[in-house]
Amino acid sequence: MGSENGKKKRFDRDFKISAVKMVTEGGHTAAEVARSLGIHATQIYNWKKKFGDQGDKAFPGKGHLSELGALRRQLREVEMERDILKKAVGIFSKPTDNGLSS
Repeated sequence: MGSENGKKKRFDRDFKISAVKMVTEGGHTAAEVARSLGIHATQIYNWKKKFGDQGDKAFPGKGHLSELGALRRQLREVEMERDILKKAVGIFSKPTDNGLSS
């Protein structure tokens, strides 16, 4: 379900966990919870699966990097450092002509 201006609705971590717990611990069906919250039942099922798979790491929120994202960032940094070192080796390994002849 989208909002009036076409943007996707965003829900915070606590909202998602509360909705999942209403289904898993509260004895309500996903359809009941979805109706009461004004969202689609599929969304509840998706959150329930994600919470079941990832536990406390589920729903990290905006600005938090997942482990994969952090590793990708680290890889980019290491690749940049490697490229800089390659260029430095190329510069310092060139023979210099300092005007001295043997």
